[in-house]
Amino acid sequence: MEKIDIISYKHDGELHRVWKNVIMLSKGEKEIILVNDRVDVIDGDGRRWKTREPAVCYFYKDYWFNVICMLRSDGIYYYCNLSSPFVYDAEGIKYIDYDLDVKLFPNGEILLLDRDEYDFNIKDLQYTKELTEIIRYNLELLLNFIKEKKAPFNPKNVDYWYQKYLKEIGK
Repeated sequence: MEKIDIISYKHDGELHRVWKNVIMLSKGEKEIILVNDRVDVIDGDGRRWKTREPAVCYFYKDYWFNVICMLRSDGIYYYCNLSSPFVYDAEGIKYIDYDLDVKLFPNGEILLLDRDEYDFNIKDLQYTKELTEIIRYNLELLLNFIKEKKAPFNPKNVDYWYQKYLKEIGK
C-alpha cells in the first residue's frame, strides 16, 4: 500500500496546501485515484488540520480539474478544483490550483465557489487569456460530467474505490 503526499501550488509557485500520507489505489498514465481518511493537512501559511471524513480523490492528466468525493453519512459531497493536470514525482502528486471550485451536493445542487478569488487572481497572478480559456472550457466539461453522471459523479464508481480501500487496510 503506497502512501504519497498531494501538493497544491498557486499559479506563482507559492505552496497552497499539502495532504500528507494519502493512500494510492490506482496509478495510471491518465488518472490517479487515492483515498484520504483523517489525514494531516498543512496550509501554505503553516496552519495544520485533519480531514474529517474519508474521501476518494481523482486526479487527471487530460483534464484541468480534480475531484474529491467526501463520504458523509447523508451521501457523497463532491468538491471539484479547477486545476492544472497532475504531475507525479518522488515528492508526490502536484498540481496548480486555479481558485474556481464546484461543489456538488447529494441532492444534486451545484455551487460555483471562489469566483471572486479567481477574478482577483486573473489580474494579480497574471493568468493569460489562453489559461482563462482552458479553465473556462474545463469548467464546462466538468459540469457536463456532473450532468451525465460520468465517473466519478456516479456513486457506484466512488463506492467501488472506497470498498477497495477498506480491503487494502483490512476493514
